[in-house]
Amino acid sequence: MTQREREGYPGRAVYVVDGNRAPFLKVRNRPGPFAAADLAVAAGRPLLARQPFEPPELDEVILGCVMPSADEANIGRIAALRLGCGLRVPGWTVQRNCASGMQSLDCAARGIAEGRSDLILAGGVEVMSRAPVLLSDAMVAWLGAWRGARGIGRRAQALARLRPRHFRVIIGLLRGLTDPVVGLSMGQTAENLAYRFGITREAMDRFALESHRRLAEARDTGRLAGEVEPIFDTRGRCYDADDGVRRDTDLDKLARLRPVFDRPFGNVTAGNSAQITDGATWLLLASEDAVRRHRLPVLGRIVDCHWAALDPAQMGLGPVHAGTPLLERHGLALQDIDYWEINEAFAAQVLACLAAWEDADYCRTELGLKDALGPLDPARINVDGGAVALGHPVGATGARLVLHVLRVLEREGARRGIATLCIGGGQGGAMLVERDAE
Repeated sequence: MTQREREGYPGRAVYVVDGNRAPFLKVRNRPGPFAAADLAVAAGRPLLARQPFEPPELDEVILGCVMPSADEANIGRIAALRLGCGLRVPGWTVQRNCASGMQSLDCAARGIAEGRSDLILAGGVEVMSRAPVLLSDAMVAWLGAWRGARGIGRRAQALARLRPRHFRVIIGLLRGLTDPVVGLSMGQTAENLAYRFGITREAMDRFALESHRRLAEARDTGRLAGEVEPIFDTRGRCYDADDGVRRDTDLDKLARLRPVFDRPFGNVTAGNSAQITDGATWLLLASEDAVRRHRLPVLGRIVDCHWAALDPAQMGLGPVHAGTPLLERHGLALQDIDYWEINEAFAAQVLACLAAWEDADYCRTELGLKDALGPLDPARINVDGGAVALGHPVGATGARLVLHVLRVLEREGARRGIATLCIGGGQGGAMLVERDAE
């Protein structure tokens, strides 16, 4: 561990002054109403419009995105230009799978802490409904031969070589959700954790049901107001709320769902997994000088961030491997964190993280601790629901977790929060935030 990693962000304090997100829209087997750049811009415009400074006063724009389209190369720069930041504000894109949005915040925080920037717009976007459908190598080779064929004879020969197998398409989203090193889908890694820690189907389904209940309550009581920004498509249709919550679900309905990833014996189903969703999230980060100069409100402070790696076949335990060193670095226990946002990639995965922290053997052998870290109060975790009910647009989720835990701290008059998530490929990320308790 380097000196910088031990200290977190040495240098200037990093403040979050504002943020919002688009409603998370469930994928419904067809392209959604927004391209990724359109969704990012729709979410970013009202955020910038309410600031006391003009967009060209930003030092840079950083956007996390895993699957931008071919028309959206360096989508961060596209968003910066379309948001009116002008020609002189750099925009760039980061990709760390599920944690791309958190990675953008980490990059922004380091830039401010080190004195290179004062105002940064950072976040993440993903439009999973428009994930590419790809041609096979055989079809690409055939198309190349067809393009090079000259004359009727050669084209006839090329057509004669065309076979049904050439028309098999590759679903890019399914490829992206499968680890190429260990050959397992993300759902299969969740099954691994369920087996390892003895997590039952009923426990997964109860967790999923609670996620939907909490999100429905948060919507009904207005707790998401100010965080979710209504957006409009090109036809004038308004999208003003997350649409994945299932108010009518119950344990019986969840129990009837068949396993998806390990048929017929598995326990991970569509009902206790994160929904596939389109979404975008932005946060405005500022130095103390920028806060003072523009008289900006302070939502909270980003204190530190930690990245960890582990076996890709156990990737769901990433929050344990990233969150534990973050706590140790700051002399904190699990119970010292007022609120947690742990991404619900799968119900089994979150439950496995909680079990790992309570497992003395796991903590000793995998984390190098002397004993178990202890239990974590479920009432402090994902208090307004999570990705099982809300969805997990992979490029945006990391930023959403940070924004929401700050909103929860503000609402509850609390001080410390951690946002954390597992990352495909066997990684974990965790970000510690603070605000002055009331």
